[in-house]
Amino acid sequence: MILESKKHGIRQYLLISQHIRWALLALMVLLFIVSLYPRLVVKKHSYHVGDVAQTDVKASEDFFIEDREATEVNRLQAIDGVLAVYDLNPKILKGTISRINEAFDTLRGVYEAERERLQRDLPSAPPDGIQEEVPADATQPSEPSGQALVEDRLMAQKSRFDRLLGIEISPGAYKVLIEHGFSQDIAKLLTAITTDIQSTGVVANKEILLKETERGITLRNVEDLTETHVLKLKQMFGIDQAKTMVRVVADPLVKGRNYALVNLVVDISQRLIQPNITFNSLETEARREAADQEIKPVLYMIKKGEMLLREGERVTPLQVRKLSTMEDRKDIDDLPMSMGGAAALLVAILVIQYHVRIKNSALEGFSSNKDVLFVSCIFMAFILVVKTATTLPEAWFFGLSLSRPESSMGYGIPLAAGPMIICLFLGREISLIVSLALCLCASMLLQGNLEAFVYFILSCTMGSWWLDDGRERKIIIKAAVKLAFLNVLLALIINCYLGIAQWATLPFDLARAFLGGLFAGIITAGTTPIVEIVFGYTTNITLLELANLDRPILRRLMLEAPGTYHHSVTVGSLVEAAAAEIDANPILAKVCGYYHDIGKLKKPLYFIENQLDGRNRHDKLAPSMSALILIAHVKNGVEIARENKLGQAIIDTIQQHHGTSLISYFYGKAKAVKGGDMVKIDDFRYPGPRPQTREAGLVMLADVVEAASRTLENPTPSRIQGLVQNLISKIFTDGQLDHCELTLKDLHLIAKSFNKILNGIHHHRIEYQESSALTSGKQKNGNNDRQPAKPSQPSKSNNPDDRKAHLRRLGLS
Repeated sequence: MILESKKHGIRQYLLISQHIRWALLALMVLLFIVSLYPRLVVKKHSYHVGDVAQTDVKASEDFFIEDREATEVNRLQAIDGVLAVYDLNPKILKGTISRINEAFDTLRGVYEAERERLQRDLPSAPPDGIQEEVPADATQPSEPSGQALVEDRLMAQKSRFDRLLGIEISPGAYKVLIEHGFSQDIAKLLTAITTDIQSTGVVANKEILLKETERGITLRNVEDLTETHVLKLKQMFGIDQAKTMVRVVADPLVKGRNYALVNLVVDISQRLIQPNITFNSLETEARREAADQEIKPVLYMIKKGEMLLREGERVTPLQVRKLSTMEDRKDIDDLPMSMGGAAALLVAILVIQYHVRIKNSALEGFSSNKDVLFVSCIFMAFILVVKTATTLPEAWFFGLSLSRPESSMGYGIPLAAGPMIICLFLGREISLIVSLALCLCASMLLQGNLEAFVYFILSCTMGSWWLDDGRERKIIIKAAVKLAFLNVLLALIINCYLGIAQWATLPFDLARAFLGGLFAGIITAGTTPIVEIVFGYTTNITLLELANLDRPILRRLMLEAPGTYHHSVTVGSLVEAAAAEIDANPILAKVCGYYHDIGKLKKPLYFIENQLDGRNRHDKLAPSMSALILIAHVKNGVEIARENKLGQAIIDTIQQHHGTSLISYFYGKAKAVKGGDMVKIDDFRYPGPRPQTREAGLVMLADVVEAASRTLENPTPSRIQGLVQNLISKIFTDGQLDHCELTLKDLHLIAKSFNKILNGIHHHRIEYQESSALTSGKQKNGNNDRQPAKPSQPSKSNNPDDRKAHLRRLGLS
């Protein structure tokens, strides 16, 4: 059941993976088609204003062309014919009159009520001739008059009056109103004055209004939405002018009245005046836009056979429009077929290249959906670069355009940066495959120019070639300089082939080609760190930085676990040499060897190489606990690697460098303690997975061989060779190397390389006399500090079948 479930999960993953790849393919094709339009149909004519016509051009069919000048004149006339819209708001005057009447009526009622109340509350006067006797020493308070009492009580109502009237008046003016008892005549005067002024019209900004004096305005009543065309704009008042006119209007109405009352009426009237005519800019613009939209283009017919352009004459803007209109009509008819053909061509290239050169091959750089997504992103990004380059103005950078209309080469487009970026992360083979499709798309975007395809494919190919196996960042700059000079040479050859190599234009073409090569290197160098972060890739340049033994994690390993550090450095040397022999990645192998045991930093003293005091912590632990501690160093190593951002390739090697191998020492110890039936062998195996790459397989072999070589007594070349042969054979027969694509030939070369390195490490030296004397003295006194370990040598089997099972020729010349 578990096996069936795993198979079902694998089938589901493969199905989803296939769907993702087809979706990415469809997205690339769609972007290419969108970018290609409107260049799907090859233009027969590509004239610009001022060019000299090479041949006569006649209309191939009847079509209409717009007279833009006449259309523009009609548009301007329609826009000018729309009058400015001003809104008249009658509610402002009505509201002012309503507030005046309400305020005066309310306070007049209060005034009359207070007077009646005062008359009721005053004591009756004494009879005539009778005086009340007042003591001579008594102080008689002065009684306020009745009018004063009314004023005091009405002064408390001032805020109410201000609120009803809508403006704040001074206390002095309010006393004048009290003296006149809030007379209705005053209210009528205020109403008459404000009505007279605001009926004429008050605008907030008369200067803007007077700009429309010649044409007038459209005055719209916001209540009933009626509109009036008004020409006499000077009669309307500005806000300051209206306040001045208050006194003029008020003079005949207040003639003969008290001066204080006249000033009061004028002041209140001026403050009640508000603009009731406002400019409606939104409505005006909307009407002008509507008038603009209603104007239809002025068209005139071009008859079939009509001469559009004569040979030898200079091309005018009108002739360019005629040619463009005729060719655009043909484009519309041919568009569906051209779109289908372009899409089919790109799909054919990508699918065939994928199935022939990638799917059925052992390319290690193209094994996951992440790789497909990365290639798709680079492909689509540079399609957009080419599309952008074709739409830039003619002189966009120091007067140097990316492409010249006569040749449409696109010398300055840094297209080689795409394959160069892919080469850094996935290798040259994938880069060349992508170059083919990308260069074809670029040439089609540049009007299907064959010379452009040749230029781009050679540039991209050599850029990838010079960048392959780059181990330093300066390699990118060197490749960019080489590419720049190659582009110059290609541009010169192509211009000569096309017959356009003229002294007036050739230097600019060569300069564009040179800059295109340099920019390709700059883009590659700048994009590489971003790709490493986004997609989790690790380049050789980054690996070289990680190989520096002064890295903090390696220095920590040296100080906290010195035995593990020296073991890791030796493993790194072993796998680097072996990787070079089998054409694996030596830098990746070496770095993986350096970091494969960093998980031992969590508990360094539980590993024998770090126990310098001779005490073994495992003596007091159960075998199962010891096995858990050993197994945990893989998980701990993965966590430390992720914290230090060492890259996915190194993390995978840390997980896989023990595979699913058995911790045989503690497994045997557990069986001896508990009995064979009580111990589960799976509890003493590493969780895996088994090595998936050749570099991970090398680290597994070197890890075991280096550790075992330290236990050899008197490590002669023959003993080292036998040890290496037995260990590699054991790991191979255990199936730990089944998934890492190491062949028997590779194992033979690996063993040979291991023998050479280990013999160099354990080589014999001439014994010095002083050293010999010290050694003999110690032996005589019995004070040896250290007794050599005597590991059990592999027993030789007498069974001929067992001997055949071993790969006994590994490492032999």
